[in-house]
Amino acid sequence: MNKTVNHKAWFLVLPVLVLVAFSAVIPLMTVVNYSVQDTFGNNQFFWAGLEWFEEMLHDDRMWNALQRQLMFSGIILAIEVPLGIFVALNMPKSGLWASFCLVLMSLPLLIPWNVVGTIWQVFGRVDIGLLGHTLEALGIDYNYTQNTVAAWITIVVMDVWHWTSLVALLAYAGLKSIPDAYYQAAKIDQASRWKVFRYIELPKMAGVLMIAILLRFMDSFMIYTEPFVVTGGGPGNATTLLSIDLVKMALGQFDLGPAAAFSIMYFLVILLISWVFYTIMTNLDKKGM
Repeated sequence: MNKTVNHKAWFLVLPVLVLVAFSAVIPLMTVVNYSVQDTFGNNQFFWAGLEWFEEMLHDDRMWNALQRQLMFSGIILAIEVPLGIFVALNMPKSGLWASFCLVLMSLPLLIPWNVVGTIWQVFGRVDIGLLGHTLEALGIDYNYTQNTVAAWITIVVMDVWHWTSLVALLAYAGLKSIPDAYYQAAKIDQASRWKVFRYIELPKMAGVLMIAILLRFMDSFMIYTEPFVVTGGGPGNATTLLSIDLVKMALGQFDLGPAAAFSIMYFLVILLISWVFYTIMTNLDKKGM
């Protein structure tokens, strides 16, 4: 017996597909077009093939920016994930204080990225910033515009302040989904607080933690506005991450071909790592974690 298939539902999806085509596919194809051609202006293009990709693969500038980017993302994840879990474990589970803490934790996430950068740029200045002036008064050499270590500490602390709340809220949601029966069984067995966390809370939070790690990695790997506003990539190239280096290449030097090849390689790296995280999350779901 033949079934009649109704394809009218595709008309509901069609506006989304058109929107994605204009917002993602068409710009991507434009970048691909620039990556295989050269131009001298006046909208005149010359075929270059894979020349720009070969140039980028042998460019120490890109590899140095990639190392800085990986180091930044690694530091961010190493701090924000444990800190977010710690905050979630110590948040009230119900009542007025729970609502207050949830609102308080959400506030940093509502601040626009350029405003976050401006806040920390002013906050860390030695002449007018509270943090910079206080550290100088204590005899601590802190100048994020001239000192590499100070610049790195500033952008890391800024990102931790801005995004730890996301990890904490996701971890809190995972904790709230654990049935009370698990805690009651642990209490009967006289399990220690560490064992409750190790064998009950952490496995039940594994799914949301993978989502948190994926989101934070993707965002930290693509970060641009905050460190650019605070340090501009300096001092020197100390905080020139991949996105900042790409913008300098495309807009500052107007090297459209190399910048396009750079951006495609950048995109593929993010896509590959995201696929790895997605595979891990899928395997966790299959195991029922």
